[in-house]
Order: sequence, then C-alpha cells, then structure tokens
Amino acid sequence: MVFRGAHPDDLAFDLTGHLLFSDYTNGTISRLESPGHATVLHRGLAGPEGMVVLADGTLVVAEEKTNHVLAFSPGSSVPTVLRDLPGTPSLVSCHQGVDGIAWDPTTKTLIVPDAPSGTVYRMTSDGATLTPLAHGFVHPVGAAVDRSGAVLVADECGGDVWRVTATGGRVRVAPGVMPDDVAVDRFGNILVTDVRHTRHSLYRYPAGGGTGTLLAASGLVEPQGLAIAADGSIYVSDDLADVILRLTPPS
Repeated sequence: MVFRGAHPDDLAFDLTGHLLFSDYTNGTISRLESPGHATVLHRGLAGPEGMVVLADGTLVVAEEKTNHVLAFSPGSSVPTVLRDLPGTPSLVSCHQGVDGIAWDPTTKTLIVPDAPSGTVYRMTSDGATLTPLAHGFVHPVGAAVDRSGAVLVADECGGDVWRVTATGGRVRVAPGVMPDDVAVDRFGNILVTDVRHTRHSLYRYPAGGGTGTLLAASGLVEPQGLAIAADGSIYVSDDLADVILRLTPPS
C-alpha cells in the first residue's frame, strides 16, 4: 500500500513520474508526493474520473457528472471545457457520465468512451474534433490502447473487455462481470479491474487470449483505477477501501 485516505478513483502519472489520483466523492485531483503523503492540486470538480497528461503538461480530466472533458493548462487552477460529450448523464447506475479516458500515442489523440450514449470516440487533444470509433456498448467506462494501436474498451454494465476493430466492430479479449478499468502492461498483457462485489479483483490476461491470472483481490472492495509505472509496477486504487496499492506482478 502506498496511500490510504480520501477516495482514490482513477490514476495517471505526470511528466515527473508522480502518481495522480482523482477523487470523485470530494471533487479533487491529488498528487502522491511520497508513500502516505499527497497534495491536492485541484478542487471543486463535478465527479472527476479519468485523466491523461499531455506532453506539454496539460492535464485532461473526465468530469462524470457534467459529461465534460476538461483541461488544466500547466500552472492553471481553472479548467477549460475541451468538449461537452453527446450523451446525457444521470446519477442512475449504468447511466452515469464519462469515466475513463486514454491516450493513443500512435495517433496523438484521446480515446473517450461516452458512457451514457454507449459510443467510443477518438478526440483531438484540443477537443475540436470528435470521431466515433464504435457504437453499441452498454456503459463503456475504461479505455486503453495496446502496442499495435488497437483500442480496448471496458464495458462496465455490458460486461467484458473488447478490442475495437478498424471497421467499428468489436472482439472480446478479456472477461469481466463489471470491468471498470483496463490497462496494458509493457509485455502487452491486459489488466482489468472488476468492481462487481462478488468479484472485486484485478486480473491479468495474455494479449493473445487465454486464462487470466489473479493479481489482487484480498482487501479490495471496489477496485477502480489502474496505472503502470515505467518499471512495470502496477498501481490500483479502491475508492471504497480508500487505498492505492502498488503491486509487483509475477513474471
């Protein structure tokens, strides 16, 4: 465990290698300074969730309650709205707003699942262009891009993790009852957090398919965010257990 407190939700690394975490409940984004110590960077957000840090230091944030994608310029405490997403969010389960977002380094664009509409979009980093990639998800909340440039999507209320095809179709790549986040490690394996209370776990699946490996379950209540460090360490947050864990995965 590297942190206990608040309600850590989604995770991302900044340009200096510090871990950032959003807190949906308290409307904040914080930076982990050292084990057990965090600094609040931004307050007053309406349900902050997924984050991406751009090459110039801009922090892009998914704001769930408004279904907005926000941006904090370096040094700024006031965000701009990059995009008001098409879906209409509510507080009803499986109808909430945007959650996880991802960076696609192959195209230098953002991958944005619009959870209420069930559509996954590609968005330019300035928010000017929004292009649909795939439709028909029930409530897509997590996204990642694998080493080939393929987009992976966690469908929280539809179940499972899917790879989006070039034609807008989808192929199941990992099981999940209520998958919340998805990440790809440096070997191409797919990591999935599952928030279903009968499962509440972190699993790793081979990129080419096959049986998953349970990486963590004990002590997890509602595992949410995932982030992979440069050394391969896995960070996972739990917003009900109020912890961020650091895992050294088996080879």
